[in-house]
Amino acid sequence: MTIWQQLFTRRMLICVFIGFSSGLPLYLLFNLVPAWLRSEHIDLKTIGLFALIQFPYTWKFIWSPLLDRYAVPALGRRRGWMLVSQVGLLLVIAKLGGFSPQTEMSTIVLFCTLLAFLSATQDIVLDAYRRELLSDSELGLGNSIHVNAYRIAGLIPGSLSLILSDHLPWSMVFIITALFMLPGMVMTLMVSEPHRAAPPKTLREAVVEPFHEFISRQGWNSALLILAFLFFYKLGDSLCTALATPFYMDMGFSKTEIGLIAKNAGLWPAVIGGLLGGLWMLKIGINRALWLFGVVQVVSIFGFAWLASKGHFDVIGAPELAQLGLVIGLEAFGVGVGTAAFVAFIARTTHPAYTATQFALFTSLAAVPRTFMNATAGWLVESLGWTMFFLLCVLLAIPGMVLLLKVAPWGEVQNNGMP
Repeated sequence: MTIWQQLFTRRMLICVFIGFSSGLPLYLLFNLVPAWLRSEHIDLKTIGLFALIQFPYTWKFIWSPLLDRYAVPALGRRRGWMLVSQVGLLLVIAKLGGFSPQTEMSTIVLFCTLLAFLSATQDIVLDAYRRELLSDSELGLGNSIHVNAYRIAGLIPGSLSLILSDHLPWSMVFIITALFMLPGMVMTLMVSEPHRAAPPKTLREAVVEPFHEFISRQGWNSALLILAFLFFYKLGDSLCTALATPFYMDMGFSKTEIGLIAKNAGLWPAVIGGLLGGLWMLKIGINRALWLFGVVQVVSIFGFAWLASKGHFDVIGAPELAQLGLVIGLEAFGVGVGTAAFVAFIARTTHPAYTATQFALFTSLAAVPRTFMNATAGWLVESLGWTMFFLLCVLLAIPGMVLLLKVAPWGEVQNNGMP
């Protein structure tokens, strides 16, 4: 089968819907909620602390064994939990915008926490479904398509919703945003349940065996190195984009300009980068992709530092919009290909019998810096300024690259023949 034949298959189409459904709620927490709070004159430190609301992404491995062990009647083990979490997300997102940041902040915190919990639960089961759907040779391309659709979903809360907020009340904006969960729900009802491996027979097996299997397969030293790599590889990139929308607003761009220029400037580089990343991984393998795409990912952070060094724009014209579009495009390409390789590496590391729990454990560890480090982003920006903040992000990206020497050597060949 040629590369193009592998690209246009039903399994890859499913990856599009999975990625879109997974990305929408997370980008809503990243982009729309901070913009909403900033437009309501909430300070940066408070907005930065909202990163702690994403706590469920860090601890989702705790309840992931329940999703491995138990099935929802009628729909099955994967499809059932997919639909339950998607329905919950639609309802919570639709309700969130009806609260006032000035007088109902505690309620907003509660709903955002519930939103993060449902989103993390959906990620557990979508990651497991995708891993069981794809063969080992399809992991690179399938996960790059997933990441592509994931980022495209970010255009809804990060672009369309921002534009709508200049013309509609926030309550209506959140309702419209919630309706974009419907495609994922339709997909869940149409696909079949995967049966790649037998589910755990007991809850104890579902809890204990995923950890025992990983340690037994890798050995303690290799296992700890892999876990450290999962923590550090996306650290600088994650912190860099933690307050992206408030950064654009502080630079002088309006919400409409951010929606039309900044977000859309990142669409095609993200799409092209994601597709090229997946196709390249078919040729060069996951290990080498982690090296090459990781370098691009680090370099892209420098674009933010360069833009921040120019200071606040008093007048926004074509040159300023072009500079913003260039920076966002480079970031979208770098992060797009880097994330595709990273997720493919995680998928390759899981065992089919314990997909949900192991995938949740690995992605939870990767979410630790996003949750805890990002919570300090507002404090760091106010202490260092935007330029020094982005240079710090570059330094934090280096340890993950160094760990590649051990966890993904350039010339090492995996069992599937891919380095």
